Amino acid sequence: MSSTQTRVFFLFSLGYFVSYVFRGINLGFAPFITHDLGLSAVDLGLLTSLYFLGFASAQIPAGVFLDHYGSRRVTAATLLFAAVGVWVFGTAHSLGVMMVGRLLTGVGVSVCLGAAFKALAQYFPVGRLPLMNGLVMAVGGLGGVVVGSPLTWMLGFTGWRTICMALGVLTVLVAVSIWACVPDTRETHRQASLAGQFKGTLHILKSAAFWKIASFSVVTQGVFYAMQSLWVGAWLRDVAGLASAEAAALVSVLGVAMMAGCVGFGAAARSLERRGVSLYAFCGGGMVLFVMAQLLIMLGAPLPASLLWGAYGIFGGTGILSYAILARHFPAHLIGRANTTFTLVIFLLIFGFQLGVGAVLSLWPMTAGHYPSAAHLSAWSILLVLQVLSAIWYFLPSRTLARPLA
Repeated sequence: MSSTQTRVFFLFSLGYFVSYVFRGINLGFAPFITHDLGLSAVDLGLLTSLYFLGFASAQIPAGVFLDHYGSRRVTAATLLFAAVGVWVFGTAHSLGVMMVGRLLTGVGVSVCLGAAFKALAQYFPVGRLPLMNGLVMAVGGLGGVVVGSPLTWMLGFTGWRTICMALGVLTVLVAVSIWACVPDTRETHRQASLAGQFKGTLHILKSAAFWKIASFSVVTQGVFYAMQSLWVGAWLRDVAGLASAEAAALVSVLGVAMMAGCVGFGAAARSLERRGVSLYAFCGGGMVLFVMAQLLIMLGAPLPASLLWGAYGIFGGTGILSYAILARHFPAHLIGRANTTFTLVIFLLIFGFQLGVGAVLSLWPMTAGHYPSAAHLSAWSILLVLQVLSAIWYFLPSRTLARPLA
């Protein structure tokens, strides 16, 4: 890579890493903020899920800004909102103020992945983009590792509010570095207006083909990220009976496995397609394995916990291959909006699932700071049923995909 390519890759990957840390930070903070503010499971679920609501609500306008002003300017500017958000969150002493901070953080990092993909497309040959995009996803996935054991270790000698202040400083440094070190966009395409983007999104949402492709993927991705960024830690402590350090280690295992899956499945899909296995079928098969991994965890299968949660992480990201399926079905002038809409639905489901799990858990009383196994099993069973129903829709024969959308 040239020096310019290296800077573009490294700095935008760092931006996505920061967004991933913010996504899962409450996984480690949960016991502390619950104790400090006396939050219920519903409060915690709502508070954490507001990140995803902010992220989702900003997707369409963020796409317009990226198109008009370029990745460098938009990412540097919006990351400052994320820094303010985490500072507000870290200094708040009421649930309402914390919610504002969490929502603002989600809005602030909403462009990080899309900006990275856009920047890479401008500085790397088309043939290298699948690998470079996968590497960005893998670097971002390190954030899922950091919110495991490393975060637990830091919380052993400093408070969660101090960590919030430090994260804000790191976010500002990343914003300044992107502004100062990334070249201006060589080519800026002015596409649809904001009104046009919303109209295009509505068009996609009315497409039967979109929902056929997205059905299983959006639900599995919603479940994966809803659990990974908050409720996995509670499950490991309450149901598996693990100490905080052991639970955090498994969260890190999950994060590493997810990184491996992001890179590995992309390469495997291309190889299998040459052997006659369609990307649609391969993606569906991976998501079925993800559902099976969840079932084994829920049933307490007599397998090493690292193996079970590693499988959860590896297969949990398979649904991302649906972006490539959408690209093959929708024409070029609709691809951007199809991707944006897909992301929008996923993050809305993450918001709903995190809040929903908290609501189900709150139906049971806490005992010594823990919810009973029945509460967790009930919540995850509902999520499992939703995934099975969406899988049936995904695999039912249909003529919809045989007709590319014009």
